[in-house]
Amino acid sequence: MTDEERPEVEDQVAERQAESEEDEFLPRRELLDRIDEAIEAEDAAALNALLEPMHAADIADIIERLHSAERRSFLRLYSGEIDGEILSEIDESIREEVMEQLPREVLAEAVREMDSDDVVDLIEDLDEPGRAEILAALDDSDRAAVQQSLAYPEYSAGRLMQSEVVTAPEHWTVGETIDFLRTEEWLPEQFYHIILVDPRRHPIAYVTLGRLLASRRDVALRDITEDSFRTISVYAEEGDVAYAFNQYHLISAPVVDGNDRLVGVITMDDAMAVMDEEHEEDILRLAGVGEDSAITDTVFETLRQRLPWLMVNLATAIAASLVIAIFETTIQALVALAVLMPIVASMGGNAGTQTLTVAVRALATKSLTGSNVWRVVRREAIVGLLNGLAFALVMGVVAWIWFDGMSLGAVIGIAMVINLAVAALAGILIPLGLEKVGADPALASGTFVTTVTDVVGFFAFLGLAQAVLL
Repeated sequence: MTDEERPEVEDQVAERQAESEEDEFLPRRELLDRIDEAIEAEDAAALNALLEPMHAADIADIIERLHSAERRSFLRLYSGEIDGEILSEIDESIREEVMEQLPREVLAEAVREMDSDDVVDLIEDLDEPGRAEILAALDDSDRAAVQQSLAYPEYSAGRLMQSEVVTAPEHWTVGETIDFLRTEEWLPEQFYHIILVDPRRHPIAYVTLGRLLASRRDVALRDITEDSFRTISVYAEEGDVAYAFNQYHLISAPVVDGNDRLVGVITMDDAMAVMDEEHEEDILRLAGVGEDSAITDTVFETLRQRLPWLMVNLATAIAASLVIAIFETTIQALVALAVLMPIVASMGGNAGTQTLTVAVRALATKSLTGSNVWRVVRREAIVGLLNGLAFALVMGVVAWIWFDGMSLGAVIGIAMVINLAVAALAGILIPLGLEKVGADPALASGTFVTTVTDVVGFFAFLGLAQAVLL
């Protein structure tokens, strides 16, 4: 290269670097538009340039937001860059579809990069041929670890753990441990503790990497262990695992089998993922849209998840309508009742939902227990009663002025007190009762609470009106 050519080439390199940095900081909407344009133009180079600086989770989000035809084009153009990190971030609802479209060699390489817990999460919902294909891509030791995890019950700690564990004998020093870590090539990509084990591989304590690096080489590991140490049974439910991590502020925890031997470790990111999934499931169940609902679902899948609970809601709405039908002549005689009765039912429904949401959340986090349940029930009953009195005063005055009838104002006020007190009790007692019989409180509580508040609200208002006004 001549001296005259060098500045020109350097300018071109600098220009390309500036364009790359500009792409990295593009507003999200503009970036997505450019990605769509690259897919439509089937410009693999442009797509790769746009995605190169992005985090694996953001690339997974982009794959999820595309519809099926666009996703196929995207994978054809970008498939060579799909690695284990991206694959593990893709939502379960479309992950199998993505895997089917990847070249076999790309999929095999992506799987080999993943930790054992991520591989288990990847293949546990696949059919037998798909599972066998993934397992065949793994090394013998990794395959054995994954198969061992798959042998444990679904939603257990055994499915959640990774088998790659960093251990050390309890008599080692800091220096011996650091030398060991520097020479071993099999270490996990991320780990937080050195687990101390006895000769029978029973975990007895652990040391954080921070304390390890901050201590002198001659310090014994047993002298710098953490007080937070606790083990988790391989058969523990994953919800209990997430609770333990949140309750005791764990970073990682060793998993033991029935003989208290170390078989794996669960890290904070996996526990928090479980907690997020459980929170999401509770929200979806409370709304009656199915715990597996996702934005990527097809029309049929969405319909299948929502239709059953809408049918249940229809049945409960008919039950509330039957109460109204009992007082048909009363409503005909006093049309104002038809105007006001939805207010009573609506207020009761909202009050019940408030209490229900708090109760379901408290049950999920295990903060509502046998030791405090009646105190909480009394509190909710008092709050419901006080809310009822406050809104009874407001609606009593409104009804009196609106329809020029003090008696009508008194009737709706009393009905409001009754319904809001009942709503508060129903919002906590119904989920408690469902949990007692082994049902999921988040799944059916909303429908039952709404039915109770509608039936009680209509019956109290219309019954009082019939007794007092006619």
